[in-house]
Amino acid sequence: MSLFDRRSVLFLPLALAACGFEPVYAPGGAANALYGKIRVDAPEGVNTYLLVRRLEEQLGRAQVPDYRLSIVLETGIQGQAITASGDITFYSVLGSARYRLLRIDTEELVATGSVDNFTGYSATGNTAETLAAQRDARERLMVILADQLARDLYMTADVSE
Repeated sequence: MSLFDRRSVLFLPLALAACGFEPVYAPGGAANALYGKIRVDAPEGVNTYLLVRRLEEQLGRAQVPDYRLSIVLETGIQGQAITASGDITFYSVLGSARYRLLRIDTEELVATGSVDNFTGYSATGNTAETLAAQRDARERLMVILADQLARDLYMTADVSE
């Protein structure tokens, strides 16, 4: 590593501070302002249960919530790899979560948005293997969506401690 490269690495924190960069997880950051203060609406099915479970891991479970998070989850399956005989051998599980974060006391909208992503699974095994792969793909998708949603809330929610 040249001397110039070492200097640039040393000055990187100063450059980030100068541009208004503020760590989300730092004391007084957005993560501290929201962690343990959000009540997620009750899940309505297996997928939303998995999503809410992961969100509570990321955002903390609120004992006395200041905010309410409502989520509309949409999922679907789409065939991706089709053989010459018409058999589908690979599927994508698509998911989209629209969310709204509201202050409980005033019903003021704090943040709104949506996240979407996909996972996939192979359908080349027997029925039990394919069903297990499909279930695993849905679980992975809910983790991905919850992580994206939590990140979005930490980055965009206008809250103060």
